Amino acid sequence: MFLPPVIGHRGAAGLAPENTLASFDLAADLGCAMVEFDVRLSADQVPVVFHDDTLDRCTQATGPVASRTARQLQDLNIPSLAQVLELCLRRHLAVNIEIKPDRGMEAETARAALEGAGALWPSDRPPPLVSSFRRQALAMAQAVAPHWPRGLLYGRLPQGWRRHAEAFDCFSVHLDQRWASAERVARLRDAGLSVLAYTINRQARAEMLWNRGVSAVFSDRPDRLAPPHASDVMNF
Repeated sequence: MFLPPVIGHRGAAGLAPENTLASFDLAADLGCAMVEFDVRLSADQVPVVFHDDTLDRCTQATGPVASRTARQLQDLNIPSLAQVLELCLRRHLAVNIEIKPDRGMEAETARAALEGAGALWPSDRPPPLVSSFRRQALAMAQAVAPHWPRGLLYGRLPQGWRRHAEAFDCFSVHLDQRWASAERVARLRDAGLSVLAYTINRQARAEMLWNRGVSAVFSDRPDRLAPPHASDVMNF
């Protein structure tokens, strides 16, 4: 699949408010070929793009995201998934959709997000990479969008990673960069998995990870990272 060495994390989150249309536009302006973003549900079950389960950190409001309708969230600069996908298509950005459900809403969030995305995303564009920390969300992704690649999200690599990857027929494993050791990356690659690492904002660290075999890094500051050959794009 299409996988550039640098993926804009929540757009260009170090330079613009994360997971906003402005952040994704800026990532495209900076030359990103792919962006990552988080999807959860509003009170009226509309997939929206926001990381936290509460509004407090990233908006002037407080309380759960799931207590507001999609229209109310738009007033807080929280876009719908449809708005973000339309921007990404217009700006020719590939996407990594991270399913970020409230607890107990894993299957419902994944179904709503992927049914909505599937209705919008053209078949002639690189398919979205779908990732999640929640195994129930990946199971639903496998059922709803079986031909879209899936990524397992971890902080530290657990002992059961191989079983999980096989169960959900995963394309990739996404690790906290602090745990992306050369030995772990080699084990994952030997199992046929691409390795992605988050969140890297320094060139020297990115180069170390690429040299270890990490396929792509997520960055809040994609303007600071240049792959060894800027024109390189990896296809797996």
